[in-house]
Amino acid sequence: MPRDNIEHNIDEKKRNSLYISGDYTVIGICSKCGDYRWNKSISKDGNRVVCPSCGFEWKYKSLPLFVLTGCSGVGKTTTAQALLQRETTYLVMDADYFGFMGEDYQARAEQVLNLSKNLMQSGKPVLWTMAGALEKLDRTYHRRFFRNIHYLALVCDADDLRHRMMVGRAIQDEEWIKRSVEHNAYLMCHDSIEGVGYDRFDITGKSVDEVADYVDSWIREKWNAERES
Repeated sequence: MPRDNIEHNIDEKKRNSLYISGDYTVIGICSKCGDYRWNKSISKDGNRVVCPSCGFEWKYKSLPLFVLTGCSGVGKTTTAQALLQRETTYLVMDADYFGFMGEDYQARAEQVLNLSKNLMQSGKPVLWTMAGALEKLDRTYHRRFFRNIHYLALVCDADDLRHRMMVGRAIQDEEWIKRSVEHNAYLMCHDSIEGVGYDRFDITGKSVDEVADYVDSWIREKWNAERES
């Protein structure tokens, strides 16, 4: 079947999961035998994809992945928008892009990494804003394509968070605000969530530019350390 006809011949369930058992993206397809399944391995040096069907290997860029997390309303999207206005050495994406997939957060995580592994072939790593389900990233097939995943949680004091939500975003839903305050409190008092460790930055009273400056420097520091290792 011609590849450009695939999209028109899949059922709705497969479309929503974005071919969860196959890879229709360039870096995952073996150019020798055409195997597009999610069954590739990575060479010991971490710089080549290996096809188990025919043994063919091809080079790819293995870069770190960065995740900006935090409770709903804390300012992840605002920070990402500020970073998009700058000349950066990384790409900025929002995991809500996959909202059309519904509440299958494991499938969403799979596609975050699936898309990222292709985007990073440009030579730039990717920063994602992602509120929750962080632990699912390590449970994906595509995790093997990344050197490391680094997480940074934005936190602030409870009064600042309420102000950001009620004034900054005009959120009046008390249950929503309560859940965010509780999630934020957890992130402030712990160093990991569901087994995923993260760095933390308290943005209480800080401007958008100050937060963006910190996130940018955090990414540069992490990436430089990996390139030097």
